[in-house]
Amino acid sequence: MNEIQELKDRRDQLLNEAERLHAELLPLEAVLESEDPIEPDRKRELRDKYNELKRNFDSRNNNADLLDRKISRRENLANCDSLMAGYIEAMDNWTADEQELNEKRQSLSTRLEQIQQQAVQDMASARQAETEAATAYAQAVAWGDTEGEKTANADAQKAAKNLAAAAEHNRRQTLIMAALEQELATVDKYIAEAQEKHKGIERTALWLSQTVLEEQWNEAAKALFEVGGKLWANYRLLGLDQVGLMKLAVPEEGENFGNWTWHELSDRSRQYTARDLLQLNELPIPQQPEQMSELEQREDERNEQATTEQHELV
Repeated sequence: MNEIQELKDRRDQLLNEAERLHAELLPLEAVLESEDPIEPDRKRELRDKYNELKRNFDSRNNNADLLDRKISRRENLANCDSLMAGYIEAMDNWTADEQELNEKRQSLSTRLEQIQQQAVQDMASARQAETEAATAYAQAVAWGDTEGEKTANADAQKAAKNLAAAAEHNRRQTLIMAALEQELATVDKYIAEAQEKHKGIERTALWLSQTVLEEQWNEAAKALFEVGGKLWANYRLLGLDQVGLMKLAVPEEGENFGNWTWHELSDRSRQYTARDLLQLNELPIPQQPEQMSELEQREDERNEQATTEQHELV
């Protein structure tokens, strides 16, 4: 944390210097932008002074911004576990909210579909009853059935009343359906917001993950080059070429940009003597797997068979 505080102090110093330079820039800027006449030599002098102050101002702001990014990165690394736990909890909460909203949406959709179907059926039934009554009335008139005519007329009037009632009910149901559709639109909006929030937090968490993985990559690369430096020294002491290692180039991630190359191996190799390289207990010994893969086993069998055939030929 002391290193981070030192970076913050340096950043604040740069920002204070930038603020001071900006205060010096303002009167020069006002004079240069003024319509009042200025002698050419004086104007050139003011312009040169302004440009110099502006360069220094921009430089300090830029360096302060670079330090701010470095501070943010190192604070994130220092607090990565708690930050990531918070991001995961927040994403889980938004996922739970989205699931609850989807359940509400399903309930609304089901109810809306039921009301729509019932409204269509009610109107169809009412219209069908009115049509049947009118048909019965017409048939009674055609056949001179006085009693049937009276009955059909009564049925037609009843059907007309039922159709009017069904139409009024359908009007109310239409209002309910419109309200349900509006509620569905609102729920869809909330679902989209929950998804957007989740995605935003996920992206922030991925940036944190990238920062941590970059540092892990750099540490792994340093460990590789530590062993590589010893190997380079070993080759050198044996008088062997290091052609294979000269192709090595590993990118450095994070705050710095560049590659670790064979030059790094060569530089590291100079610190090792032959005695240093004989300390084998400092090198990790690879563990042999208890069971070979089927591919490796077949390869070994082919090698043994080839060796046997060569011996037989000899």
